[in-house]
Amino acid sequence: MPEFVHQSVLLREVLEALQPASGRLLLDGTLGGAGHSYAWLEASSPDGRLIGLDRDEAALKAAEERLKKFTGRFELHRANFANLDAHAAPESCDAVLLDLGVSSPQLDWADRGFSFQREGPLDMRMDQREPVTAADIVNTWPEDELANLFWELGEERASRRIASLIVKRRVVRKFETTTDLAELIAKNLGRGKIHPATKVFQALRMEVNREVDALEAGLEAAWQVLKPGGRLAVITFHSLEDRIVKDFGRALERDYFVEGEVDRPEFRQPKSPEAKVITRKPVTAAEDELQRNPRARSAKLRVIEKLAQS
Repeated sequence: MPEFVHQSVLLREVLEALQPASGRLLLDGTLGGAGHSYAWLEASSPDGRLIGLDRDEAALKAAEERLKKFTGRFELHRANFANLDAHAAPESCDAVLLDLGVSSPQLDWADRGFSFQREGPLDMRMDQREPVTAADIVNTWPEDELANLFWELGEERASRRIASLIVKRRVVRKFETTTDLAELIAKNLGRGKIHPATKVFQALRMEVNREVDALEAGLEAAWQVLKPGGRLAVITFHSLEDRIVKDFGRALERDYFVEGEVDRPEFRQPKSPEAKVITRKPVTAAEDELQRNPRARSAKLRVIEKLAQS
């Protein structure tokens, strides 16, 4: 297997937002190749610390090797960031980072099945211990459920047509490889600026890894482990995920009322805001980064600071 090498996006902007310093603790819920975490540990010398999580065993092994010079200042766990509060005490972290992008090695290694550009098994699992693969979904889901998936998670306008094509073809022969599925879509939809299978592959990956559910749970868990004054930084690559993060921050920032009493003014109980949204608009990659790493083009960074409660 090739070396796990990943170019971290918005590295400078993440460090500016999370403010590394000696003695501070970062929980990186999506460790990947440890680019952000390496920079954090370097900038928080001599005794800044890191808790790193990743579902991908290959990523963890690569990260451990990369971070060797900081031995004693970090701990790594194979875990889903949805459960990050199982690895840090309440209000113990100065910063939490979630980078929701798929790492370059996952895209580039054919045997992981993430890319339609390389023939490999139709897999897409970030954690190989999980039971459901993309092939399972493509070969067993009803046509209307496939269409809804491609529309909701892929924003694919031809979702119903593609679902119909898949269901008709799988009666004759099951889908087993990435290129088999990609070629069926390309043959029937033609090619444009982006490959016509792009959004379908995105939707399948997000469903296989339950990425929306993980994000919603991970945001709540991150808020529990953050100290007052601590910051949560989230990098998204999909409009649905970006909207979830934006809405999460706005809900915590505004005065709100106790659930269930909003329609009865006499029982409304206003509470103080829990957060300050640091990024009114998402931060995107500068031109010099885009020249080095075109995959950063769709990255959006949002940062939320936890306020102390009186």
